[in-house]
Amino acid sequence: MIVTVNGEHRQTASATVADLWCEETADLNLESPRGYAIALNGALVRREKWQCTALADGDRVEIVRAMQGG
Repeated sequence: MIVTVNGEHRQTASATVADLWCEETADLNLESPRGYAIALNGALVRREKWQCTALADGDRVEIVRAMQGG
């Protein structure tokens, strides 16, 4: 399926928001999603719901990471 991640079209086989997060951050070798937030079609998805939140063709996903600074 094709989804839009942070404004870019992506081909993915990810079935859930959690799967997509893993796919998108694989090269970072992160132990946990701490500090990340995901919005699906404009609505925040709570981290405890990532595993059961299914993706569909055409979805818009925003993955953001909290950063320190001012």
